Amino acid sequence: METAVTRLETMFQKAESDLDYIQHRLQFEILKSLPDDLAPEENPVALLEELSVVKSRYKMLCTQLKKVFIEQRESMKRIRAALENTMKIVRVLQEHAGLEPSYSGSTGPGSAEGKC
Repeated sequence: METAVTRLETMFQKAESDLDYIQHRLQFEILKSLPDDLAPEENPVALLEELSVVKSRYKMLCTQLKKVFIEQRESMKRIRAALENTMKIVRVLQEHAGLEPSYSGSTGPGSAEGKC
């Protein structure tokens, strides 16, 4: 899962770099060919400002993605630990009740590790 997140982060970084290039290129082309008497609603510079807002939101989403990934990884660790503890308790209860466990060890086919 970490490799998928790393690939996704790399894709986001490349997209960000591409957006930077596009923005600088557009600014250059606009400054070169923009008439002085252009109406405000037709002004491409305003579009570039909106692009900056989108870029800022994009960076925020990237940061949130990293936080979600970290939280998800920690949650999975806690869930696995709780499940392992539960399986140990079940084993102990089965032993005290004189029942034979229906699975073998913590890495067998019926174990929690094989199911996650």
